[in-house]
Amino acid sequence: MVRLTALLLMTATLSAADLRVLSVGAIEPGLGRIAEAYRRETGHNVTIQVDTAPGLSKRLASGETADVFIAPPNVIDEAIKSAKAAPASRTMIARVGIGAAVRKGAKPPNLQTLDALRQALLAADAVVYNEGSSGLYLEKLFGQIGVSDRLKAKTVRYPNGGQVVQHILDAKGGEIGFLPIPVIRSNEPKGLQFAGPLPSDAQNYTTYEAVAMTGGGAMDAARDFIRYLTTPAAKQVFAAAGVE
Repeated sequence: MVRLTALLLMTATLSAADLRVLSVGAIEPGLGRIAEAYRRETGHNVTIQVDTAPGLSKRLASGETADVFIAPPNVIDEAIKSAKAAPASRTMIARVGIGAAVRKGAKPPNLQTLDALRQALLAADAVVYNEGSSGLYLEKLFGQIGVSDRLKAKTVRYPNGGQVVQHILDAKGGEIGFLPIPVIRSNEPKGLQFAGPLPSDAQNYTTYEAVAMTGGGAMDAARDFIRYLTTPAAKQVFAAAGVE
């Protein structure tokens, strides 16, 4: 019986996979906790690397691969079209809205209506956002509400959300940062203050999908991890991090 138990443990250890996940940074707070829970349940180790959506596209073009790829639908399309991902594994796992953040102790702006958002932008000392999916949408939105020209002199753009977070944490005045809501929530302990989501009639949700990559070495485990991301337990973790 002892030998059988040892053999089963050895088999489980040998079959454990080391999964590499390439993902957008917007869902990293929840994704990391889910990956840890998955490791405890299955023994599969999960390593996560994050980037912006444009950054993930560049990684694809350069030939980089992983076991699981998580990105907006248009980037997933690129991966499938180039035969770098298995289309049958494609799964919608989350959506994320955009929120505003200010430094802790600063007066949060009123963002309840489009007009309130417009006034908050014009009154801000600086408007800070990234060059990823949310930043591209914000750039378009600010044009639609007629403030782009007036914001040019005080707009600060960064390649990723982490740099936006740091800018706001280091702020001394009335700077406003715009970020995916989960990124704001995960940085509240550091001193970031959630000012609120964009107004409902201006809100934009970026949908994120997961797909198993053909260049990975653990296709079965990759598919199983994607399945795990859609379980009630995973959704609960996502929700706590601000991911819908």
